[in-house]
Amino acid sequence: MGGVLAMPADAAAHPPRTSRGMFASAASGWQLVAPALIVLCVMNLLPILWSLGMSFFRYRADRLHTPPRFLGLGNYIDLLTDDDIWERVTNTGQMILGSVLLQILVGAALTLLFYRPFAGRRAILMLVLTPMLLSTVFVGTFFNFFFLPPFGFVSFVVGALSGHTFNPLASPSGAMACLIVADAWMWSPFVMLMLMAGLSGVPKHLCEAAAIDRATRWQYFRAVILPSVRGVLLLAVLFRTIESFNAFDLIFTITNGGPGTSTESLSTEIYGDAFVLFETGRASALANFSTFVIIVLVNLYFQAIRQRSRAIGDGSA
Repeated sequence: MGGVLAMPADAAAHPPRTSRGMFASAASGWQLVAPALIVLCVMNLLPILWSLGMSFFRYRADRLHTPPRFLGLGNYIDLLTDDDIWERVTNTGQMILGSVLLQILVGAALTLLFYRPFAGRRAILMLVLTPMLLSTVFVGTFFNFFFLPPFGFVSFVVGALSGHTFNPLASPSGAMACLIVADAWMWSPFVMLMLMAGLSGVPKHLCEAAAIDRATRWQYFRAVILPSVRGVLLLAVLFRTIESFNAFDLIFTITNGGPGTSTESLSTEIYGDAFVLFETGRASALANFSTFVIIVLVNLYFQAIRQRSRAIGDGSA
């Protein structure tokens, strides 16, 4: 009839959802993710809370019948006033700085090498990516034999040229350099992949404009390439900083913290306190301190990203 308005076909096919239907849909969604949340809490949240609580007690895991003794902030005060802990912090910082810087340089060089296609590129690229697919313990054991005399390649070549036995792991600076080289050898391909992903997003019109303006290579890199890959580069630096901060297996298999304590890091100190000295409370406090440092690093990264986004927004405005 002319006085009756016809309901649209799409409205008839998709009637409006009631509040009860929306609630049922939300409830079914929570039911779907509940198993994953339970596993996440049991595997991650509960150990973190247990470690946080244990850090306020004097407790030894090898003396289960001895009740924990409450110390308050005693473990944290002891760590912050311990010169050995600050030596571990210094060693960790040296390894992070040297390793991440070398990884960025080598990763950038590999990116420039493999960005343009050439004959045999795919096969060579697979070989270059192999180190990051290997077990860290295997890499550490390999480099331990690689540096140690008399059969290590480095010590053999240097010894043959100089006529003297050469052991780079015998000196503090040499041992730290060996760790940095091993870590960079393993993870520079990861940085290369990140940078290649960033380069794939460089707008073509910017490249064409730079070519028309006859920009030099440095101008092309500074004005086109670097702004496009800066976010990816910062993300790679963040990932590799966190991984180098938590490095344990490379140190344990190559130098075992030696010579002396010159390559002991926070991770090896936590291992020693927890599984050698069985000082569970002290190890928990040190682990929480390390977690706090990582959180600070992550926040600094996001602050840098926000500043970059704000600068891009102001420039576009």
